[in-house]
Amino acid sequence: MKNLIIAKIAALLLCMSFSFMAFAVNVNKASADEISEALKGIGPAKAAAIVVYREKNGPFKSLKGLINVKGIGAATIDKNRDNIQLK
Repeated sequence: MKNLIIAKIAALLLCMSFSFMAFAVNVNKASADEISEALKGIGPAKAAAIVVYREKNGPFKSLKGLINVKGIGAATIDKNRDNIQLK
């Protein structure tokens, strides 16, 4: 019985840990849906703005380039820095 409880707790913790993991997204290739799912503080509208800006101006060369997208500021970039890929 004790082992069963421990196994259930371990399984629950394992499942919960995956929900907190964010994954990296290449903002130069990803769809708006992929961007909004991967990055904190970026919903569908901001993600769509990233895609529109990219299509109009070409690929982002640095993270700072994302600041040119309406609604994306330095704070948003900072909290997603580890999850944004450019290549």
